[in-house]
Amino acid sequence: MTAAGRRQWALISAYALLTVLAYPPFNLLIPGFICVVPLIVLIAEAAGGTDPVWSAARIAFKATVVAQGVFLYWMVVALWHFTPLSVAGYLATVLLWSVWTGAMAAGVTLVWQRAPRVPRWLGFAAAWTTVEWIIGHFPDIQFPWLGLGHTLTGFPVLVQWAEIGGARGVSFWLAALNALIAFAVLDTRRWRAAALATAVTVALGVGFGAWRMRTLPIRTAGTVAMIQPNIGFRDKWVESESSSIVAGMLAQTDSAIRSSHPALVLWPEAAVPATFQARPAYAEAISRLARETVTPILVGGLNYIPGEVPDDRGTFYNAAFYFDSAGHWQNYPVYAKHYLVPVVERVPFIPPRWLEGLKFFGAFGRGQATPLYQTPIGRVGTIICFESTFEDLARKYRREGAEVLVNITNDAWYGTTTAPGQHAAHLVMRAIETRAGIAQAANSGITEVVSPLGIVSHQTALESRATVIAPVETSDLIPLYVRWGDWVGVLSLVLSAGMLGLAILRPSRGP
Repeated sequence: MTAAGRRQWALISAYALLTVLAYPPFNLLIPGFICVVPLIVLIAEAAGGTDPVWSAARIAFKATVVAQGVFLYWMVVALWHFTPLSVAGYLATVLLWSVWTGAMAAGVTLVWQRAPRVPRWLGFAAAWTTVEWIIGHFPDIQFPWLGLGHTLTGFPVLVQWAEIGGARGVSFWLAALNALIAFAVLDTRRWRAAALATAVTVALGVGFGAWRMRTLPIRTAGTVAMIQPNIGFRDKWVESESSSIVAGMLAQTDSAIRSSHPALVLWPEAAVPATFQARPAYAEAISRLARETVTPILVGGLNYIPGEVPDDRGTFYNAAFYFDSAGHWQNYPVYAKHYLVPVVERVPFIPPRWLEGLKFFGAFGRGQATPLYQTPIGRVGTIICFESTFEDLARKYRREGAEVLVNITNDAWYGTTTAPGQHAAHLVMRAIETRAGIAQAANSGITEVVSPLGIVSHQTALESRATVIAPVETSDLIPLYVRWGDWVGVLSLVLSAGMLGLAILRPSRGP
């Protein structure tokens, strides 16, 4: 291998390593500010050679295959328990990120060449944020897993301004700093500008964060009991085990209520391993417990809607049911999950009716409504599992009057991989963006509470049976991000399109 080849692979390896270190479970501070530097250096060096656009696209594609391949390893390890198709989902996800990153590299290279007056750091930051936006909105295969901004979720003081710009605003900022540092690596005369921009913006972020953490009006909404039964992914859908699973959940809930008198109990995603139509006794038992203890229970389960015509077998939904303190549940709308995990819950681009024979795999229906449940801790909006990665759902609940958000999740198939920690990190941003408190009940961990300031507490260990009883705080402040929406993402999309259009329309000036 040539010296140039060794240097290239060293930068690719550095990109992959720094990316892993920037996110949970490591969540180190410095890597978030430099993890993309090796990639930008590779793109910039390719842009200075022959056939620059194609060379930049190719090296960015290769580097992203390696980095995302390492970062998302858990998709194969964890989801293999569901289906060997997880390998296809893993490869498709890695390739999707790599193709879009390659396209981004080609676009910014063209802009750098033909629109030299556009600051290179601005072009890169807008393009990077645009890729995050596109991946979060691409039909049927949306996968907005941990944008660059989420590298700072372990340091809430730095991201309090996400109440204005959201997680994508933080991504834009970090992408811009990574670009400035990368160009300083390539040209040491730029070190002063890069250091000054980093120091000033970090100081502003810390200053705003410290001020907001002192001044945000926070109140206690009430005490919530979160049940973590730790049911194995193989056991959950064994027909002979379902009754004992529900009985165990009921006993764990009864003990929590009688010892601590919480205002609300949360069961995790798919806690009831059957539909209430198939097992009405399960609904009756939950209703009876809620009524006898005068305590509402929010339950994760499966909902079935029969077809309207004889040939239509109906649709299954990953759902949440609210049992009030009188035991009533049929008076309330059922929440059906909106965003489904690609492949596992809905096979992309394939009509669900083609997979009806698989029942609980690949053919779930998409929910549409966002019901708010009036509970003793206030109006509650429900999010199920993977939906915590989508900022628009939490924002919509908050805009419609939700005072507290709850996330019910399974996560059993993740095992002890890095996935549960990565998954939980999204809730820090959702809490800061909406300034609503969040309670997460997980089947096998991580169960936790997140304050409106993004401060995490009462975390459980993975693969353990636990009952978490904790106060949930919230705020009555409706932040600008809730009112304005993902304006940074949209602005980045417009900027990228404008800069690319300018570059295409102008004649080439050479490398």
